[in-house]
Amino acid sequence: MPHTRREFMGLAAAGVAGALVPFGREDPELVVLNAKVYTIDPARPRAEALAIGRGRFVAVGTTAEIKALAGPRTQTLDARQMTIVPGFIDCHNHAGGTTLLYEVLVGNPFEVEFVSIASIVDKLRAKARSTPPGMWVEGYFFDDTKLTDRRALNVHDLDQVSTDHPVAVHHRGGHTSFYNSKAFELAGITKTTPNPAGGTFDRDANGELNGRVTDRARGAIDRGGRRETHTPDETAKRERDGLAHISKQFVRYGLTSVHHEGGDLSALQDVRARGDLLHRVSYEASGRVLDSMIASGIQTGFGDEWIKFGATSEHTVDGSFSERTMALSQPYPGSQPPYTGNVTDTQADLDAWVERVHRAGIQVNCHANGDVAIDMYLTAFERAQKAFPRDDARPKITHCTLINDDLVRRIKAAGAVPAMFTTYAYYNTDKFVFYGEELMKRCMAYRTLLDAGVHAAAGSDFSPGPFAPLMGMQGMVTRTGWDKTTWGANQRITVDEALAVNTINGAYASHEEAIKGSIATGKLADFVVLADDPHTVSSDKIKDIPIVRTAVGGAMVYEA
Repeated sequence: MPHTRREFMGLAAAGVAGALVPFGREDPELVVLNAKVYTIDPARPRAEALAIGRGRFVAVGTTAEIKALAGPRTQTLDARQMTIVPGFIDCHNHAGGTTLLYEVLVGNPFEVEFVSIASIVDKLRAKARSTPPGMWVEGYFFDDTKLTDRRALNVHDLDQVSTDHPVAVHHRGGHTSFYNSKAFELAGITKTTPNPAGGTFDRDANGELNGRVTDRARGAIDRGGRRETHTPDETAKRERDGLAHISKQFVRYGLTSVHHEGGDLSALQDVRARGDLLHRVSYEASGRVLDSMIASGIQTGFGDEWIKFGATSEHTVDGSFSERTMALSQPYPGSQPPYTGNVTDTQADLDAWVERVHRAGIQVNCHANGDVAIDMYLTAFERAQKAFPRDDARPKITHCTLINDDLVRRIKAAGAVPAMFTTYAYYNTDKFVFYGEELMKRCMAYRTLLDAGVHAAAGSDFSPGPFAPLMGMQGMVTRTGWDKTTWGANQRITVDEALAVNTINGAYASHEEAIKGSIATGKLADFVVLADDPHTVSSDKIKDIPIVRTAVGGAMVYEA
């Protein structure tokens, strides 16, 4: 029997299927009716409507129940049977807004798009014309398998840009770059220069430098040449504008919370103060900020619902999946000479770093792609936890790409939270051939980890991967890419599981599952309105569902 609004005002939390709570004498600020609501709340997985007050969900129920709560000051939104899900959470994002605004982009940051080497050369040549000789000319968001030329970019291509400027093209994966001859010359790198630990100067069949440089070897080249400089005020403005820009992009794709890999903390606060921060931030510190946290006794969780200190920024243990430099226990299939990737830290140094952070009460987070690196990180954490036990530490494993049965057991025992690639299963299937089907059965292993009871979360790793949550969900559900190839189908998960990975598991990763990640009374009113239902559309169309609205704290921060 329908209840009156007056009756609802006095209901206890258990009154109607546990969905409604007392709201005092205030009217809800907003009610959303006639929706298909997937709450990700096991107590009430489905609903039709919700009410919001003071930035939180105050009631979740049927349209009749929620409509009865509306008062004269309540706004009403008729969802017209559109789908509502909790706000999406990205647990690993470099949030590079300044790059998007100010740098030369030689690839598409957000979608699958093929470009030509000639177009890359033309863009950089135009930049070189307005750049003094001797200064760097650089391109970003390059993807080596998204070239119409069907061959590798090389030093000779980049020599066409300029012989007076050092030129670099940076792979969006973040672990390899391509350089022209001037860049090598200024750095004093020749074909006889040995590879440094944790990196390579790649060579062609004749032993000549081919332009590609991986991981730690890039530092030797980047020290050469001169770069554009900015005053402190100019730098601060660029950081503020970049953050405001990327925030608009996040909510356009339905992201309401994002784990930022470092960044300018003061700029982040300034953008919030001026009202341009549209998403919530789990700030992941490194360098001087992390040192200051440890010295000051600031632990994970300090902050508020908009900006909060989370885990550390990723401490890198190995190379890249997309660029084929991650550390494997067996050689890359077909590699000659046999190549097992790059380990970028020693076990002793890793042990010391993890122990220092763990002792300080800060959630540890390491970049570990390959099984070798994951083993090293787990070893370091196990040692730190034995020496300095902490309850519910939730060590975060960024990427956690290639697993095996023993690693899964140890991940579960450690209470670790993998933040795994999301969009890669759609966007990067053209790179899976470098690993082969047998390895791909154990890569981005959402099925295996969820079945083991691990809280696997979504980490796009933007800029290395697009951050669109729906693209990520489609890849998790289908394991089929843009090129129609399917890899590791044994790791497919359901739509409901993919939603949980992108919502409540993301909240769990930052110890925030009590306040976000599902649509339930008392939680932050972060939600997304979708034009269609990912449960009912064809699974290969999930990524194409339009985002109609994104709400953060009940405020509509994006409307299509």
